[in-house]
Amino acid sequence: MLAHGVEAEGAGARVVVLAAVADDEEADATTTTGATTAATATAVPVTGNIVVFAASSLTEAFKEAGTKFQEKNPGAKVAFQFAASSALATQINEGAPADVFASADTAQMKVVTDKGNANESKLFATNLPVVIVPKSGSPVTAFSYLAMPGYKLVLAAPEVPVGKYSRDILANASKMPGGISADFSEKTLANLKSNEANVRAVLTKVQLGEADAGIVYSTDAATAPNDVTALNIPTAYNVIAQYPTAALKKAKNAAGAEAWVAFITGAEGQAILAKFGFGKPS
Repeated sequence: MLAHGVEAEGAGARVVVLAAVADDEEADATTTTGATTAATATAVPVTGNIVVFAASSLTEAFKEAGTKFQEKNPGAKVAFQFAASSALATQINEGAPADVFASADTAQMKVVTDKGNANESKLFATNLPVVIVPKSGSPVTAFSYLAMPGYKLVLAAPEVPVGKYSRDILANASKMPGGISADFSEKTLANLKSNEANVRAVLTKVQLGEADAGIVYSTDAATAPNDVTALNIPTAYNVIAQYPTAALKKAKNAAGAEAWVAFITGAEGQAILAKFGFGKPS
């Protein structure tokens, strides 16, 4: 009887073990199915229109990125509005229909996020300002020559990112230890003939010979190698332009907005930006 009882307990134990194994298998199956479902959901291409408001300096890079994004997502169409980041920030805060904002500085992104109109932003690129002059005929042949009197200088307006960067650079060359001169910025700005709406307007003025010098991003100078010469700004005075991007809170295509941000901050988007001369986010 004792032996039979032990055998019964053993059999019971075996049943419990088998049941536990069966439960584990079910759990594994459920987990696997869940993972597969999640992976499938992630892999589903996004669809619909995605409106991206982006800094003018991103024009060529973002157009190529848009083409690549649409190849991966045939049901999606990316439309761009390129302008000065300051103008775009104002438009977004006034209710302009956009899904994504890509700014050429963190200050204009803050203008949007402070109003509660954007999700958390991510840095996705950097850029370097340079002095540009026409291919021939400019009296400006080096950064230090900007303080010479009598030539025509164009800059972007102070509220435009590259315009603010430009003035910060001039201030650095005036105030930093070992700077060019204490009045370098003052003398340079005395030659200022116009404040342009965006970086591409500065480039155009120099291309057309309507200005002897201007300050743009290195990526903009690279779009017009036959028309302008880029002069490096000494590292001690230069600044690194930081580009943040964010999906907007009132995006009509929220899924598309997040997908674009993920793309441009991911490997494929970063490779396209690098091709056009942008640096990695820092």
